[in-house]
Amino acid sequence: MKIRRFFLFFLISGFCSLVYEVVWLRLAMARFGVTTPMVSIVLSVFMAGLGIGSWAGGALMRRLGRSRAAAPLRLYGVLELLIGLSSVVAPWTIESGYQWLRSGHYVAWNSSSYYLVAGAWTAISLLPWCTCMGATFPFAMAAIRRLSFSESRQSFSYLYLANVLGAILGTLVPAFILIELLGFHGTLEVARALNLLLGAGVILLSFAPTPDVHMEEIAAKPGSGSRSILWLLFATGLCSMAMEVVWIREFTIYLGNVVYAFASILAIYLGATFFGSQWYRKRSNPQDPRVGVQAWILVGAASLLPLLAADPRLEPVKRFIGWEVLRAVAGVGPFSAVVGFLTPMLVDRWSAGDPDRAGRAYAVNVAGSILGPLVAGFWILPWLGERWGLCALALPLFAIGVSSLRSTAARLSVGLRPAPSFAAALTASLVLIFATQGYETLYHDRMELRDYTATVIATGEGMNRRLLVNGIGMTALTPITKMMAHLPLSLLGHPPQNSLVICFGMGTTFRSMTTWGIDVTAVELVPSVPKLFGYFHSDGPKLLESPHARVVVDDGRRFLERTPDQFDVIAVDPPPPTGAPASSFLYSRQFYSVLMPHLKPGGIAQIWFPGGEPASGGDEATLASVAKALRDSFPYVRAFQSTEGWGVHFLASAQAFPNFAPGDLPQKMPQAAADDLVEWSDATPQEMMADVLGREMPLNALIAGQPAVPPVEDDRPINEYFFLRTRLQKYIGYRMYGRPAVTTTAGN
Repeated sequence: MKIRRFFLFFLISGFCSLVYEVVWLRLAMARFGVTTPMVSIVLSVFMAGLGIGSWAGGALMRRLGRSRAAAPLRLYGVLELLIGLSSVVAPWTIESGYQWLRSGHYVAWNSSSYYLVAGAWTAISLLPWCTCMGATFPFAMAAIRRLSFSESRQSFSYLYLANVLGAILGTLVPAFILIELLGFHGTLEVARALNLLLGAGVILLSFAPTPDVHMEEIAAKPGSGSRSILWLLFATGLCSMAMEVVWIREFTIYLGNVVYAFASILAIYLGATFFGSQWYRKRSNPQDPRVGVQAWILVGAASLLPLLAADPRLEPVKRFIGWEVLRAVAGVGPFSAVVGFLTPMLVDRWSAGDPDRAGRAYAVNVAGSILGPLVAGFWILPWLGERWGLCALALPLFAIGVSSLRSTAARLSVGLRPAPSFAAALTASLVLIFATQGYETLYHDRMELRDYTATVIATGEGMNRRLLVNGIGMTALTPITKMMAHLPLSLLGHPPQNSLVICFGMGTTFRSMTTWGIDVTAVELVPSVPKLFGYFHSDGPKLLESPHARVVVDDGRRFLERTPDQFDVIAVDPPPPTGAPASSFLYSRQFYSVLMPHLKPGGIAQIWFPGGEPASGGDEATLASVAKALRDSFPYVRAFQSTEGWGVHFLASAQAFPNFAPGDLPQKMPQAAADDLVEWSDATPQEMMADVLGREMPLNALIAGQPAVPPVEDDRPINEYFFLRTRLQKYIGYRMYGRPAVTTTAGN
């Protein structure tokens, strides 16, 4: 068998693995909550499985000893078949655990208990399959070693290169094409088909006659690297994955939609890693201590380039489409290329093609990759923020560079003199640190808070106050957020007793509901956001002291699944942009099936849809999809355009809405509520209510423009994945849903 076939094997395998990671993460988020701890648990389980599989697979190959080439090759094929089956079993297991939790008595558990049980179930669901993925490396390396010993000494870097290229495709193709067309489960079916074809093909090839190398060659002592290499692999894994968390916070403000920002950054990281690995593969001898000196000199300085690329002062030089992506490439690419050089070099140097040693080395690298996001998310970012957090992560890389120069024959000819080059890199790094600025400097008068979820900024004065979460504007002081409370409470057929607000924001809707003299609960995902309540409303801290007011830091959907309470009104104000994952889970039919049992008889749910540009997922198709999800979930749905002429208040109920004349609604409001409604307006309560009620929008009219669009589902979030439909309509005038777009010219 030709060794180059393994490149194709690992190209397909890398593609499928990234598809599974993305989809499994999404399925777990939908079932167990869109919270940072839950996301960290899923990613940690995934990486832990890779590490365990790599270590255990290498140990198994050592025990097989002098077996013929067909044995490890056949085992590798079986692994790919098992991974393909995971596309069915893992989602079923996640769903089973979710249903078990919902049917149990877990609603009274505290958060730590919930995460413990949910994390354990996630491990049960995903760990076996991720372990299989990790074991593919040592199994394939063992097969190569038995087929061609001379080509096996750099077999890890060869497979690593193919795997990274597949991972790039596994990042971009699902995010930009497959999920939008097929949904998450349809995308899993594509990956499953590829995995099963790959596994079956490898097993068939294993029966073909192949000349084995001499067993004496296989028994030769491999590897000559010191154990310090393992520490270097651990450090590079930790720092690179921690930096990836920082990059997402730094560049999402420029790249926009979270899904595409994450996919773009991951693709840039993997693409640069691929080219770095190619750079390494061209070197003649991985055991030569001179190889890699340049990389260790560059790694620290390259890690600080995002400081320059994310500097907001670069925005005025924007002159062409794709500038935002280019700045991400400039910030992320160089460091990723250096890491792409170093990682396979270190593994090859440690293992020299031995599957057992390679498995252990890769497992150590993965262990660092597990710890990196946890360190960044729960310690570095909350304490230091993006800029100084990046500097903190660069420090160990500079220390490694110094150590490398001391332990390597630095005076040998390696294309440049190491010591002066390192000094130049260090000087450039200091310039990057002290000459650049973060986006927060755009707001001179601000309050800035950080936590494991986000960096939150409150800025501005008077009615121009703004709330930004990771650089994205969340909301403003507007009568619209007051109407989210007063409109549904006024339309109730009975006096309200309690209400729930999902997404706290500036706290305006929460504050307006308290003026009705009822019990009000608010749920907010970002812990720092409620702490800024007093910045936007001077009476905010006093309101929070009331026994009738409660703020819960949690995922809104998860909160509903854990609480037995029912409410007269539930007001949902999904966070912008409309295409954010957190918004998808608050617009889907599955969310409404969770919400409806928590409405009291005659209760009303208010769902706010802001609309906006297609680039944020707020196009006509998204509006129609949201309207369809509500229509399919509730027997009674009404829609009203906001008092400012944009966005839609959807009101949904299991019972028919009472018939009230517009003038009757203000009469039902307590005086404090009526005063609150007109706090920022010159109109009377009667005029404001009449204005909104006069803007009713028939539900069928909202759907008519896109009749074929499916409703928002957890499996197919139309608002979140919109790349194809917006590009098809923009460039060729074709709509994926509904009628073909009609292009008009000015003056017609």
